[in-house]
Amino acid sequence: MTEEHNKREKRQLPGWLSAILFFGAVALIVAGIMLLYPDSPETPEAAPATTTTTEPESVDVAAPTYAPGEEPIAAAAEVILPSVVFIQTTSGVGSGVIYDSDGLIITAAHVVDGSDTVRIRFGDGQQVEGTVIGRAEQVDIAVIEVDRTDLPAATFNTEKPRVGQTAIAVGSPWGFESTVTAGIISAVDQTNCTVNTCASMVQTDAAINPGNSGGALVDRTGQVVGINVSIISGSGANDGVGFAVPSDIAVTYADGIISGEPIETAFLGVQADDVNTEGQAGAQITTIVEGSGAQAAGLEVGDVIVGLEGVPVRGWTDLVAQIRSHQPGDTVDVLIVRDGDEQTVEVALGVNTEDLS
Repeated sequence: MTEEHNKREKRQLPGWLSAILFFGAVALIVAGIMLLYPDSPETPEAAPATTTTTEPESVDVAAPTYAPGEEPIAAAAEVILPSVVFIQTTSGVGSGVIYDSDGLIITAAHVVDGSDTVRIRFGDGQQVEGTVIGRAEQVDIAVIEVDRTDLPAATFNTEKPRVGQTAIAVGSPWGFESTVTAGIISAVDQTNCTVNTCASMVQTDAAINPGNSGGALVDRTGQVVGINVSIISGSGANDGVGFAVPSDIAVTYADGIISGEPIETAFLGVQADDVNTEGQAGAQITTIVEGSGAQAAGLEVGDVIVGLEGVPVRGWTDLVAQIRSHQPGDTVDVLIVRDGDEQTVEVALGVNTEDLS
């Protein structure tokens, strides 16, 4: 055996090592196939030919809050439209909401201002004469009575609405009856002094125009959360800032009108001015009325009222508006600043007999 042959013999691997390497390579190949096709059976059989599609795999997602194709605003409109009426007066047009099935309708006081009788047209086209039985100019609410029964009365939701929730306005803007617009609740407890007095209102960006006054502002279930009364606009038309009397206030005053009780508003017993101190909000008391709830509770001239029942008071008009959202006899928590310190005082509200808060 030559020296070169001996060298080749040395370079050849032993048979047992070659076998290990061979079977190791096979095992790696099989493992790779299993990784690529994890759902393949361990002993695959010949499978029939299949057709490949491009449909995406199903993905788990959160279920929608309403059925596909459902229109929440349309559903709310269907609920409230039969309860909204068109009002014709000698001076213009407006809207109203059926409050009681036995012929009682809520509207805005300024819609029927100067009128004892008005013309009412219902959603079914029937027209009747209505009698104005009372007004509460303090909050811009009035009630009309008609000689008709079995009317589709609206449902009033007296809970405070949430800022940002759906708001749907229904009325007769520019005389176009049964008009529906939608937006959101832009603010609550918003002071509005563009009506007969300052009042605490619900603000919305749902389109409201002349003729909408007295109509309904409803939530997505069709329940009334306010009676539309005014807008702020540079053009006289909708600029996205509309106001509605909250349902709780509208219902309270409507019930008082219907019962024939005197229209009374709450009385704190103070006069105040806006705070002049830079950086300080609130209403600074300038006068305490003798015998009032404010005097009995220990409020003093110079106190700065900064909150009422948890709602901030930014100035004198805010205080007036918030007091008028309560009733005589209510006890309210008044947050004041006295000598730089905050404290809460409970005050029993009286009856307003003067143009005071």
